[in-house]
Amino acid sequence: MRWTSPWIAVTVAIATLGGCAQPYVVEAAPYAGDPACAPVMLAVPDVVGGLEYRVTTSQATAAWGDEFVMVARCGVEPPGPTTDPCLAVSTGSITMDWIIREDDDFWYTTTFGRSPALELTIPKALVDEALPEILTTFSYAAALAPTNGLQCR
Repeated sequence: MRWTSPWIAVTVAIATLGGCAQPYVVEAAPYAGDPACAPVMLAVPDVVGGLEYRVTTSQATAAWGDEFVMVARCGVEPPGPTTDPCLAVSTGSITMDWIIREDDDFWYTTTFGRSPALELTIPKALVDEALPEILTTFSYAAALAPTNGLQCR
């Protein structure tokens, strides 16, 4: 009967560790099943601004961080012409256009000129002044989606 104590300890340890790895709940975008989202999501970074990648509950989504969580969703409705601010981010041979909206707590950015579109929801508590650096980090992955002819003016 001595062998039961170690097995109980191992079982408790596994259960405890398993609790730390709960997926982050994210609602899938309407076009998350678009095959063009696969290469985009496979190319998102593992670490963003020191935040570690988290597993999510939905297809074509990703998240980073614990206390304040940044979320990426591929397959959102591609924005049409808009008066919202549009920022062209150049990195190497890629220029990626991003539509930017904000409220008191979050930056909401969506690729412009790509279909399917990639949306980032970024807590201002994380990167209020570093938004261009975050967009640069995601531009390579976002540029893997096909173009739809629109661009920032």
